[in-house]
Amino acid sequence: MNERKKAEERFAKAFHANPNPMGICRFSDGIMVDVNEAFLKHSGYEKSELLQKSALALNIWVDRHQFARILQTLKTKGRVENEEVLLRNKAGEIRTIIYSAERISISGENFVLFSVTDITERKQKELVMRRLERLSLIGSMAAGIAHEIRNPMTTVRGFLQLNMSKLASERDKEIFRLMIAELDRANEIITNFLALGKDCSLPKQTKNLNQVIMELYPLIQADALNSHMNISLDLGDIAEININENEIKQLILNLVRNGLEAMDQPGEVKIITYMKNNQVILAVRDQGKGIKKEMLYMLGTPFFTTKAEGTGLGLATCYSIADRHNATIEVTSDEQGTTFYVLFPL
Repeated sequence: MNERKKAEERFAKAFHANPNPMGICRFSDGIMVDVNEAFLKHSGYEKSELLQKSALALNIWVDRHQFARILQTLKTKGRVENEEVLLRNKAGEIRTIIYSAERISISGENFVLFSVTDITERKQKELVMRRLERLSLIGSMAAGIAHEIRNPMTTVRGFLQLNMSKLASERDKEIFRLMIAELDRANEIITNFLALGKDCSLPKQTKNLNQVIMELYPLIQADALNSHMNISLDLGDIAEININENEIKQLILNLVRNGLEAMDQPGEVKIITYMKNNQVILAVRDQGKGIKKEMLYMLGTPFFTTKAEGTGLGLATCYSIADRHNATIEVTSDEQGTTFYVLFPL
């Protein structure tokens, strides 16, 4: 009896001192009976908020079907190793977790000892690398075929313009204008393709981002007025950064137009600049309906779009430009709108 008590004491010490987040719950009903300090730090919960409650009651499991599968595996095999799952912390953030668990017996009762390893940041870095690889591949392909496509398009467009002036019927002219507009749209898609694969050694110069925004302001304000929207500026005192001005103008235009298109009723796109953690931050905030959380990680992937008539290349171009400036893009979104943050290092 004394030996078992000593063994349980040694287990308790090892459990609470372990740097990996761990917990123990009853096998019969999933009620948590103990968690270590590492788990409290990772989840954001106080111990009193967790004990005598189940993970399901706390809404920790994002996918309840996944939880049911793991429970069935524990019933049949007694253990689960290195399962990739999605868990929700107290703040509501969804984290990607490697989950391992094993059935154990304590004082003759069945429990589950589980441990979690957070790989969210690693997964995000892997997604960024895959996106950049796709951008590079698509850009290389685009550079190879753009010339061959643009030449016949330019010829067709020229003949359409030439012959449109000879038409008497306004209906026929409207058809020709539509064809020209579609050719221009195709040309814009090719331009965005080429932007994905530009050489990383583009010439840069030191410039204040606020100056670039003010130069663009008349154009983006005109875009907003045409859509019955408004543009507002909140430009802070920021440091100069090393940029390719044309590329940064394209990035800002794409983000602003993306914000304008996200709103289906009159609203405002706000452009903000400020300094934080030795970085110049550009933020573009809209008042649209927001983007679903499960879609946020896909933003910047070529051809992925949440818009009915989008190509998915505008944001992909933004991510590519940011990468060429050693900048990163972060996104927050809720029912009140979406904000894109571009973080430029000094």
